[in-house]
Order: sequence, then C-alpha cells, then structure tokens
Amino acid sequence: MEFLTHTLLPDDEIKDIQQRLLAPDLPWRDGRLTAGDQAALVKQNHQLAPDSELTISITKRISYALTNDPLIKSFSLIRKVHSLLISRSSSGDSYGWHVDNPFSRYGRRDLSFTVFLSDHDSYQGGSLSIQSGGETTTEFRLAAGQVVVYPSSTLHCVQPVESGARFVCVGWIESYVKSLEDRSLLFNLDAGARGMLARYGRSDELDLIFQSYTNAVRRLSS
Repeated sequence: MEFLTHTLLPDDEIKDIQQRLLAPDLPWRDGRLTAGDQAALVKQNHQLAPDSELTISITKRISYALTNDPLIKSFSLIRKVHSLLISRSSSGDSYGWHVDNPFSRYGRRDLSFTVFLSDHDSYQGGSLSIQSGGETTTEFRLAAGQVVVYPSSTLHCVQPVESGARFVCVGWIESYVKSLEDRSLLFNLDAGARGMLARYGRSDELDLIFQSYTNAVRRLSS
C-alpha cells in the first residue's frame, strides 16, 4: 500500500482555517524559494511566510493531528513530522513533475503529505498526480480536511489550477522505518491483527502476532 488517504481535520477547524487564509495582507512568498534547483524550474505558486503567526498556528494543528492519528501512525511509523508549509496556487499556477529532496535541515524525507484545505467548488484543476509502478499515475483531489500520505521517492506534480485558488498544507515525515516495503509489510500486519482483535477479541495467538509485530518494528527501525 503506497498511498494513504484519510480525513484529518474536522469541518469546524477547516472553516476557521479557510477564513483565516482569505485575510488581506498575508505574507505570501514566491514558492520557488523553498524548492531545489531542479524543482524551482517547474514550480509556480505562493507560500505563506514560515515564521508568520498564521503558518505556525495551522502547521502546529496539522502536526498534532498527524502524530496522534492511529491510522497515520501505523502507516507511517512517525519519528518526526517536519518542514510544513502552506501553499496557495491560483489560476495558471502548477508544480511540474519532480521528486522531493531526500533531506531537509529538519530531518529525512521518507513520506510526503498534502492536506487539502480548499472546498472542491472553490477551484478547478489542481490535482496532485503521483506516479507509481512505472508509468501508472494516480490523481488526488480530496475534500477539505483530508490528507494523502505517499512516498517522498515518487515522481509527482500538481496539475495547473484552471480557476479559483487551491490552498494546501504540505510537509514531510521521517519514519522509524526507511524502507517502503518494510513499512507496507508492518502496516498490513498491524491492520490485520487489529481487525482480528476487534472481531474476535484477545487471544493467546493474537498476543504472539502483536509480539512479532512489535519486535519486527524494533528490528527494522533505523
């Protein structure tokens, strides 16, 4: 399982964030300032100044939600959530095909995530496209408050926004387990064991499965 989509923020928090992002005179900056040399050639959007009060408020809330969500924790095996930024793409903006840098000064980039902050009907276009399995492309245009988590090693892009404005929060996760294949194996094992616990209750056999899962995480962690 390469991608995870999930509802992260409740409606009332999303509405508050949306209103605050539409305030006048916010410190929007050229998005190319945070891109690598190659990515900057294909990036056209704006990002909220990272030290602004609004950026800090939103990214703290999203970081907290990510690190406390059981499904995302199981999928990502989060060591650290870092380098979050708030992006605005207006009509004509896009972010061409690129791969994220493996590191930032704040940590390793094992998984990338995009939290959609705009309602569907407030903009057109702007899908997040991710390549997987050769030339297979999956597109994501999620409801406000939903997140997609995906490997930072994949090629991905943001399709041109045709109208309106697309607001998202993007960031990265450093996982305890570097390998995508190992994380997928552990996630499936954890999900299967939790499903059996919910359906049949605790058993000695299930205790052995949870023991094996825990020790596998310990062994595969970096």
